[in-house]
Amino acid sequence: MDNPAPGAIVQEMTEKSDILIVGGGLNGPALALALAQGGLRVTVIDARPAPDRAARGFDGRAYALAIASKRLLTVLGVWPRVANRTQPILQIKASDGLAGAGAAPFFLTFDAAEIEEGPMGFLLEDRFLYSALHSAMSDTPGITLLSGESVVAQEVTATGAAVTLASGRTLTGHLLAGCDGRGSGTAERAGIRRIGWGYGQTALVTAVAHELPHNGIAHQFFMPEGPLAILPLPGNFSSIVWTAAEARATAIQALSDSGYLAALRPRFGRFLGDIALAGERFTYPLSLSLATSYVAPRLALVGDAAHGVHPIAGQGLNLGLRDVAALAEVLLLAQRRGEDIGAIDVLERYQRWRRFDATALALGMDTVNRLFSNDNPILRLGRDLGLGLVNAAPALRRGFIRQAAGLTGDLPKLLTGRQI
Repeated sequence: MDNPAPGAIVQEMTEKSDILIVGGGLNGPALALALAQGGLRVTVIDARPAPDRAARGFDGRAYALAIASKRLLTVLGVWPRVANRTQPILQIKASDGLAGAGAAPFFLTFDAAEIEEGPMGFLLEDRFLYSALHSAMSDTPGITLLSGESVVAQEVTATGAAVTLASGRTLTGHLLAGCDGRGSGTAERAGIRRIGWGYGQTALVTAVAHELPHNGIAHQFFMPEGPLAILPLPGNFSSIVWTAAEARATAIQALSDSGYLAALRPRFGRFLGDIALAGERFTYPLSLSLATSYVAPRLALVGDAAHGVHPIAGQGLNLGLRDVAALAEVLLLAQRRGEDIGAIDVLERYQRWRRFDATALALGMDTVNRLFSNDNPILRLGRDLGLGLVNAAPALRRGFIRQAAGLTGDLPKLLTGRQI
């Protein structure tokens, strides 16, 4: 039959799959593609109507994809669908500053040329990545997508897992994968607790058009209330992630567009000429949320369902795709060995692979945010000197670049560009 539009039900619905994936955002479809390409039957349950999100116009929401994430998406057949929509990141400049005062004398520059891997990352709009993932699912045998369906109950037995949908239908599989975000119902129903805390900060997200070209340079200005990230998009556009104290962010979001720009301009500066709003305005409260376990009998958590982190380094989606790569490899290798893919000893291999890395990065970002989101003069002097010292140490700087690009550590095959 003809391929359905993104978001339509894909394939004939079957009562039993190998894997049930709850969550159809980004990590869920990526995991479905990785598993289906390895021969497993997958059902993705997406509570939101997929066509609505896939059909959105430009709104400025975008992701900074690491080199390793690009490799995974290439193997999954997604990257060719979005490559011409991406903006390569050629440099990252981080500086400590004050609104209206510009950057401090000490700053840190990361340059893609230092690691000889091409661009160190890519900016890609949410709407294009989401649509490409769903289009790839529609082209991949073995994937069933249920759009606009939500899970209201789940249970596990010694031999499988089952979910009940709001429509009353029951689905079964060997394993349940929770890709349903920070407020994961999958984790909650399994009795998995979370630890974390709020930052008292809100991210204001939008897009701006600017007079001058950005030249593929991403900027991170560390301000006392929180960082301002200026992320290059194709053309003379940039995505803005502006962190402010909750009360301040609420007041800014309530302003007219002209008032919003008046508040943003002193923080943004004039280095790209005049700026104008080019997309919708969004707000997201910021917090750290870590699941106490990534796995339970016949259940695994992926992405924000396992670890919701501060966006200060733009690593949230990259962390989720690392989970996808590791879980897919663990499950496919276990299946080829004839093991029960839902057995807890199999799932614990995934947890051992991912938990330390994700927790260390989450706490590292938490520390950086706390260190830079203040105007203590002693801390300010120390962090400015630290930025300058790292900038003057090429080997250390290259190490940071490779780590941010996802090129270090015990990498799953998909993150190296290889099939499982």
